[in-house]
Amino acid sequence: MSVTHNCPCTEECPLQRAMEMIGGKWKLAILCSLTADGTLRYNDLKRRMNGISNTMLAKSLKEMEDDGLVTRTEYMEVPIRVEYAMTEKAKKLGPILLELAKWAVGAGD
Repeated sequence: MSVTHNCPCTEECPLQRAMEMIGGKWKLAILCSLTADGTLRYNDLKRRMNGISNTMLAKSLKEMEDDGLVTRTEYMEVPIRVEYAMTEKAKKLGPILLELAKWAVGAGD
């Protein structure tokens, strides 16, 4: 998506789209957990998300999968095992989020 103006807030603002993809209460926490721990099973991920409901975790993961940020792998075992991992697209966010965190720490300067 190209931006033709100096301001990125065009009709189809890429920053707004990025915030839709990673915004909200849980998506960054999910990305941080997957970054730190690699591929995780659903219940392991849920344990790391203190206070998240099953509905919200499933919804967030589905949205992130639809946006190409996580992959969902289902193993046909008994019981069924489901694992989530970051995609290459999501891994590219790492340095950006690190810089954003550094900015936030220094924002009081």
